[in-house]
Formats: sequence, structure tokens, C-alpha cells
Amino acid sequence: MTTTGPQPAGSALNPSRTTATAARVLRQLRHDPRTIALMMLVPCLMLFLLRYVFDGSPRTFDSIGASLLGIFPLITMFLVTSIATLRERTSGTLERLLAMPLGKGDLIAGYALAFGTLAIVQSALATGLAVWFLGLDVTGSAWLLLLVALLDALLGTALGLFVSAFAASEFQAVQFMPAVIFPQLLLCGLFTPRSNMHPALEAISDVLPMSYAVDGMNEVLRHTEMTATFVRDVLVVAGCGLLVLGLGAATLRRRTA
Repeated sequence: MTTTGPQPAGSALNPSRTTATAARVLRQLRHDPRTIALMMLVPCLMLFLLRYVFDGSPRTFDSIGASLLGIFPLITMFLVTSIATLRERTSGTLERLLAMPLGKGDLIAGYALAFGTLAIVQSALATGLAVWFLGLDVTGSAWLLLLVALLDALLGTALGLFVSAFAASEFQAVQFMPAVIFPQLLLCGLFTPRSNMHPALEAISDVLPMSYAVDGMNEVLRHTEMTATFVRDVLVVAGCGLLVLGLGAATLRRRTA
């Protein structure tokens, strides 16, 4: 007769352990209304303000609103996820979980599932507000906008999980934002087409995921049908998110002996 011992940390994902981890994170977040408000309302508020900043020039809102619809969820999910995960690390919760028969992949996937669930709601609220209330004029399908916004939010979640491994305090987690998010924001093509940048900066922008998020939004803005460029952009953003989640699992370790 063979017996099965505890699953080692590097083994395959276990759906029951993953969903249990996600449920625990969601229960904790339910008791933190400020965090929920930050994730759900801030992107909507920023889009609302932006629309009326350009009240006299609605075409300007149309030209940049779609891009920001993907950028705002990425930024808020990065910020919230990095801080929330760091709290778990510093409070010893992750330390206790890693001492249990719970794989690193289960743990990271559980966190990603929990924050990803919130990202779905966040992206749906922001997309619905922009398209059906603020009158964002898009040529393509609003569902494709929602898809890119969701992938951006998931990418922000993955980046937040990853950088939390390198911060010792919540303040340090916030300090990663200028290093991780701001360069992408400047080089993604939001302020000027990437082809107009210095060749060195354009080359850097070509390997940054936010550039493909903005390109994907612009494809929906300009084309009625799903284009090959849009598919490429979506796959790059999704692939980057999965890669960063894998790196997050690799950096997950116990802090004490």
C-alpha cells in the first residue's frame, strides 16, 4: 500500500488548496472597506474627472480615455496587491502557510485568483462607466476593451505580488511604484507615439507590457474587428502576467530558519 505525504512546495497546483487560499484572502479583504473602495472606485473616479477635464474637447477624451482605462486598473491593482501581500509577509501569515503542506504555486495562484476576482469587478465598472455613461467613443467592441482592462488589472496584480517579496515595509512597497510603473507610463505611448521617441527609448518601450496594453486599447479604438495586432498585444500582456506570477512563486520563501 502506498501513502501520500505532504505535497512539496514545488509540486503541481492543487485546485482545492488554491481556492481555499483565495477564499481566505477575500474574507480578509471584506473586512477592509478602504482597500475595496480604492480598488473599485478610484479608477472610476479618475475616468470621471478626466472626462470633465476635457469637457470642451471630447475628442481628446476619446483619444486617451481608452488607454487610461487600461492603465488605471493596472496601477491600482499593483498598489493594493503589493501592500496587502506585504502585510501577510510581515505579520507572519505567509510564514505559517509555508510551514504547511501548501505549494508555492498554490499560494501564489490563490492570491492571484482572489485579487483577479476583484479585478474583474473593477474592470467591468470602469469600462461600463467610460463607454455607457461618459460616452467614450470606440469603433470596436466594448467587450474587447473590457478584456484588455482585465488583463491589465491582472498584470498589476502579478507585479504587486512579485515586488512585495523585495519590500520590508509598506512604505518600501509604495516606493517600488516609481521604479516599476512610472517608466512604463512614460514610455507606453500615452503622451506621444512610441515611434517619435529616441530609438533607445523606443527599443525599451518594446519590451514593456504597458506599451502593449495601450496598443491593444488603441486597436479597439480604431478598428471594428479584432485585428492580428490586437491578438498579439493581448497575448503579450497575458504572457507577461503569467511570467511575473512565476517569478513571484520563485521568490516566495520563508524569512526565518
